[in-house]
Amino acid sequence: MGRDLDKERFTEEEYVRFGERMEEQLAVLRELLDTPGFGQGPATIGAELELFLIDGDGRPLPRNSQVQESLDDPRVVLELGRYNIEVNLTPTPLAGTPFEVLAAEVQEMMTKVDEAVEHGGAVPIGILPTLDTEDFTLGAMSDQNRYRAMSRGIRRLRLEPFLVKIDDLELSVEDVILESANTSWQVHIRTPPERFARLFNAAQLAIGPVLAVCGNSPFFVGRQLWEETRIALMEEAADDRDVQRGERRDGRVTFGSDWVREGAYELFERYVRDYDPILPDLTDDAGRYDVPELRLHQGTVWQWNRPVYDPADGGHLRIEMRALPAGPSCADMAANTAFLLGLTLSQAERDLTGYRFAQAYQNFYRAAMSGLDAKLSWPGDEGEFEAADLVLRLLPEAREGLLAAGVKPHDADRALGVIEQRTRLRRTGSVWQREALERFGGDRRRMVRRYRELALSGLPVHLWP
Repeated sequence: MGRDLDKERFTEEEYVRFGERMEEQLAVLRELLDTPGFGQGPATIGAELELFLIDGDGRPLPRNSQVQESLDDPRVVLELGRYNIEVNLTPTPLAGTPFEVLAAEVQEMMTKVDEAVEHGGAVPIGILPTLDTEDFTLGAMSDQNRYRAMSRGIRRLRLEPFLVKIDDLELSVEDVILESANTSWQVHIRTPPERFARLFNAAQLAIGPVLAVCGNSPFFVGRQLWEETRIALMEEAADDRDVQRGERRDGRVTFGSDWVREGAYELFERYVRDYDPILPDLTDDAGRYDVPELRLHQGTVWQWNRPVYDPADGGHLRIEMRALPAGPSCADMAANTAFLLGLTLSQAERDLTGYRFAQAYQNFYRAAMSGLDAKLSWPGDEGEFEAADLVLRLLPEAREGLLAAGVKPHDADRALGVIEQRTRLRRTGSVWQREALERFGGDRRRMVRRYRELALSGLPVHLWP
């Protein structure tokens, strides 16, 4: 989904041919994954940061193409909304000091983007509190064929309006533009095929307690909703299931419905089997192992953890972890990454037999709703725990996972120390936003301006005044 398309309209014949190519390329991918030595190499991590652009008053600023042009940096790409922009961070080895490296580049890029916004700035936040319903028009969509084509592709499948229901909020819109309300911090880790199932299942298990301590999206269109409202909003704002597809278990944005039994192939196969194409862009000059149609289609199924096949450098697999919100600061995002990766690596050695997938599923949504107050379960333990207590108990396991992967102790300890302090003080981004909004008498714009200042300072949120 990173590249633009040559056109925005496609014929039914192109949809049919695209489907045929996906089937052909599934066979190619299976052959690749079964090839001895495929995808081997040192573990690397990468990340993508989505930002909001704001004007001097703290309102969304629809100027992403101008900001991208002025920066002229290949790491900066356009996102769905004109007030969104994405920064692709440089992949780095997991061994060494990856979180120090990641935090430095995040700080550099946030500052660069912020300075490129005339009479405004850039904000790393899950949902911008100053968004209102009038910000979600077709005119708010970025001027790129791929986004117009994606909108047409989903509307081809879903004739009904998109209905968002979160607590006492009900909102009906005619287009996928509501997706632009959400900005994420998406983390990638390279994994060899034979380890994929264990690592993927471990990521599904880990994300519940991790998300509980990372909430940064408590507001949407003037309402106080979940600790991480982004989770519910994304799932409903791009759900292509209408009355004709009501039998499909999972939406286009989903946690999933079962553990992975064999490996990455079963997920790619399910994406082809269960989800209609929405961007049937045909590529005629690709190499055999590029599988461009399969990769493009996979990029339009937004599972919270999902597989990525990259043909670069002989080809490899990654797990993309999409559930973390943007922000609050570079230190927080590095810490969130360390906790998520460390817990995933440590839990990959665990036998999940006997722990039902439904429990991991329940943990994820409870964490999104209630944050550190959520009641979560954990394999090998009876009953439920308050999320804050479970997080503190799991931090040593996350540290062990990082050190076993070659992360330097001081880098792991600095990052995980942020999580520990945030948990003990119960100071997540969502908590800060709620308290700041109350202090500012409900003035959302003033709160956003203060948030931007503190986010750019680099201080972790538990130290924000």
